[in-house]
Amino acid sequence: MNINLEYYKIFYHVAKAGSFTKAGEILCISQPAVSQAIKILEGELGSKLFIRIPKGVKLTLEGEVLYTYIQRGYEYILLGEEQFRKMLDLETGEIRIGASDMTLQFYLLPYLEKFYEKFPGIKVRVTNAPTPETLEHLRLGRIDFGVVSEPFEAKQDVKVDKVREIQDTFVAGHKFQDLKGKILSYSMLEELPIICLERNTSSRKYIDEKLKRNNVVLEPEFELAMSDIIVKFAVRNLGVGCVVKDFALEALNAGELFELQFTEPLPKRHFCIITSSKNPISVAAKELLKTLHVRKDDI
Repeated sequence: MNINLEYYKIFYHVAKAGSFTKAGEILCISQPAVSQAIKILEGELGSKLFIRIPKGVKLTLEGEVLYTYIQRGYEYILLGEEQFRKMLDLETGEIRIGASDMTLQFYLLPYLEKFYEKFPGIKVRVTNAPTPETLEHLRLGRIDFGVVSEPFEAKQDVKVDKVREIQDTFVAGHKFQDLKGKILSYSMLEELPIICLERNTSSRKYIDEKLKRNNVVLEPEFELAMSDIIVKFAVRNLGVGCVVKDFALEALNAGELFELQFTEPLPKRHFCIITSSKNPISVAAKELLKTLHVRKDDI
């Protein structure tokens, strides 16, 4: 059978209302149009669906059996439409984001807080990972977008939007006070106990590449997974820490650490938002991206 689903819709409303006229009013069509649709449906199915009674109509035995299935199916469709509308109206939905500890703490978190206040029905799921893993999550369609730090290699389908500058720095505690205020060469770092991130992070790769251009290769005393731990190690004079300056600001302002100065300052880099033209982005994610000031062309 290849029956027009519109006939089942009319059948549902007639059965529920118990009247051709009332069903027509609900559907905004005439009573004759309702009668004609039911007549066609009965012809296609080969059985009467309604019996006329003084105050309208009631279902036949066959009609009752059919209605139990049509009711569930049609009302499930209505529920689906309602959920879909709620997603479009940002009453419900989900956003999947990939971000590192650094991009979460120093960029994304305040925006998420404001977004949640405005749209409390939206579920935000953050996959916490370094930049290389976040790029892989985007490639596999596991996230709507990522917030990563330079440097990284993006494939052709990945759109990159720079959203915030960051500055890398080397910091030290009072044990290295003799270096304070001096202008150092990068080669001096090879003589110092260095504390830095592990090699699989974009921040570590950036520092290694910049120093390599100055013929300097770091042999760290400690390689750690988290920048805030690097700061704690540096405060305890376990070595010279290499971090994005935001992590060390509190200790710098408190006088627990100072910044090493070099003849050639490290260039600034950026936090970036990455999206893929291969991955559809949810309505909720698009709204958050607008909040993050991403160019409309990139959404």
